[in-house]
Order: sequence, then structure tokens, then C-alpha cells
Amino acid sequence: MTDFPQWMQQQASRAEGALASALPPAGVLPARLHEAMRYAALGGGKRVRPLLVHAAGELSGAAPQACDAAACAVELIHAYSLVHDDMPCMDDDDLRRGRPTVHKAYDEATALLVGDALQTQAFAVLADAPGVDAAIRIRLVGELARASGSSGMAGGQAIDLAHVGQAMSLSELETMHRMKTGALLRASIRMGALCGRIDDAQLDALDRYAAAVGLAFQVVDDILDVTADTATLGKTAGKDAEHDKPTYVSLLGLDQARQLAARLRTDAHEALAGFGAAARRLAELADLIVLRTH
Repeated sequence: MTDFPQWMQQQASRAEGALASALPPAGVLPARLHEAMRYAALGGGKRVRPLLVHAAGELSGAAPQACDAAACAVELIHAYSLVHDDMPCMDDDDLRRGRPTVHKAYDEATALLVGDALQTQAFAVLADAPGVDAAIRIRLVGELARASGSSGMAGGQAIDLAHVGQAMSLSELETMHRMKTGALLRASIRMGALCGRIDDAQLDALDRYAAAVGLAFQVVDDILDVTADTATLGKTAGKDAEHDKPTYVSLLGLDQARQLAARLRTDAHEALAGFGAAARRLAELADLIVLRTH
């Protein structure tokens, strides 16, 4: 079997190709918008969500081609969320993936439209997914819509913005991040699995895995915000403290936040125990999420 770094590279390249094909060419009118969409979505990022789609697809026996549309759609939603999050009305950041954010490279109005267009393109990709049964395409659309909307990512961001400079309990923080970050990661896993053959009990186990890795992803993000530098992260370090945002580090302290990430990694592995070797890639991704340094 291909080793994990090589597998990651293959899947990331596959996702990059799917995104490049799904996005309108830069020279097609409106050219500036299309150029900015490609700037936002291509040539950077860890591609964690497409990796999760393909890992879950491998577990459920899905053909890689069947997972391509799901992986592409999830990453388009993620890219749109980053463009909007970086805008002055949200987190007001100048750097993303080691280069100027879209509103800095272009302008605020273009950035707003880029996010809107990337979001709608994600659903067009799913609607037209080749080699995927129509009933499954409908399920994929529903999974992504619920994960992206007011009960998922957008709702989590609203809670985040409402609590800048305000106290937040640990349970409130967890609820916010299960929506803001965890919902889209969960959707990635479920969508990949749904591209193959999976039963309800197995989906429940994958939901437990998703709950662990989704929360772990945010805990580690909070840790890196205070332990890594801007050059390593590719985005501005220390922004949470600067904006007086509640984080796992501010509530628990650095050591306990690290302990929580380690426990969540264990929880993720335990959720996969019943799948055996078929879950190898998902287990390796849990390790990657918790042990990453950027």
C-alpha cells in the first residue's frame, strides 16, 4: 500500500486538479472575478477536507472518481469561508496561506463576490457529479448545505463574532467550534462515505470519529496561534489574543489544551476500531490533525 505522505500528495494533487477544472477560466468574463476565485481556491492549503473525503471513500469502497466532486465541493465551501472570514467586517486579516488575502490582493467588493461565487459553484459541482447516482447527489447536497449554513459553519462564525471580548464557558466554546469548524469536517467524512457502500451503524461510528477530529482540529489551531509564528502558519499568528477571542488555550491553558488534543486523538482512533485496516487513512489523518505544526 502507498505510504501516507505519498497518498496525501496524490490526493492533494487530485483535489487541485478537480478544483482547477471546476472553476471558470480566468480569461472568461467577468475575468477579474474568475481570476480572484482561482486565486482564492488554488495553489495552497493543506486540503484536509478533500483528504477526509477520499479516506472515507476508501473505507466505504467508493471509486475515487465518485469522490472527486464531493472533495471539490467541500474545498470550494472552505475556500469561500476563508475569503469572507478574512474580510474587514469579520476577522480583518491581511495574510492567508502565505500571501495577501483576497480583499487585499483585489478589493473588498471582489472578495465578497468571490465568496458568493465559490459557494454556489460548490453546489453546481455536486449537482453535475459524473458517475454518482442521482439519489446520492441529493444526499451530498443536503450534507454540504446543512454543514455550511446557520446550523453549521455560518452559525458558528456568527457565535464567534458575537463573543469577541466576552467570556465563554468551555461548553459554549465547544458548541461554537463544532459548528464553525467541525460541521464541515464531519460533512467531508460523511460525503466520502456516502459515495460508496455504508450502513447507518457505520455512519454513526464515523460521526464519532468526526466529532473527535473536528474538535481536535480547532484545539490544535488555538495552540498553534500562540506557539507558531506567522511564517510557519502562513497567516497572522496571535490574532485570537489580539482580538480578545475565547480559545481553548485562553480557557484551559496551553498544557491542558495539548492534553485535550491528545485525548481527542485517542477518541478518534477508538471510533474507527470496528473498521480494521479499511480505516487506515482516517486514522493517519487523525494523527496528522493533532500532531501538525502549521
